[in-house]
Amino acid sequence: MNFLSHFYFERYASESARVVGCLLPDLLKNADKEYVFHPNRFEEQIFVHPMMVEIYQGWYRHVEVDKVFHSSPFFLEHNHELRKQLDPIVSHLPIRASFLGHISLELLLDHLLIEYKMVNVNRFYEHLEHVNRSILKRFLEIIGLQDTTKFFHFYDQFLSWKYVHEYADLSRLSVPLFNICKRVWHFDVETPDHLALTEALRSYTENHLPDFRDIFKFVNDRLTIGQ
Repeated sequence: MNFLSHFYFERYASESARVVGCLLPDLLKNADKEYVFHPNRFEEQIFVHPMMVEIYQGWYRHVEVDKVFHSSPFFLEHNHELRKQLDPIVSHLPIRASFLGHISLELLLDHLLIEYKMVNVNRFYEHLEHVNRSILKRFLEIIGLQDTTKFFHFYDQFLSWKYVHEYADLSRLSVPLFNICKRVWHFDVETPDHLALTEALRSYTENHLPDFRDIFKFVNDRLTIGQ
């Protein structure tokens, strides 16, 4: 799941540390795709501070949410169907349609959460802004990120760009989707590529995702961490 979908499961959290924790695995991967951390190996150091415990619990709720989501019939069926519909659109590009279908589904869920006012994007950013940075920095150092400069540079950019707001407009999703693909493959896209992808996503949303709320209930009913 993407940022807002993870936030959905922490939308009532009172502690910003908990919210940042549930976003942290993806924030780190966006800062540097080579980052790999296992906070459970450092519980003795983490559990000395309640705010670090909140980050830790948010982190492992993120892990559990992704595990449940990616093994769900919803994900497997829609990922397969989207791949088929996107394949002719990217057949002239090096992009794997299965990869694009996966990330498209996740961004469409974020889009629908905004459209149906199921999350508050301003609140999402408020949590990111208000988290205790010294505690977050210490958490990152404990799990193995000794030089946090690169991460916080990305974090500040993420806050200043506030691009998650753009997910409200389905016609803008093609840009971040192609940009994500460019992290894996080298290619250029033209206006017709953006238009074709946008139309495919619009059609898929209208025809195949009227019951998108069901996946959030499905995941929520199977969560064990932090319930």
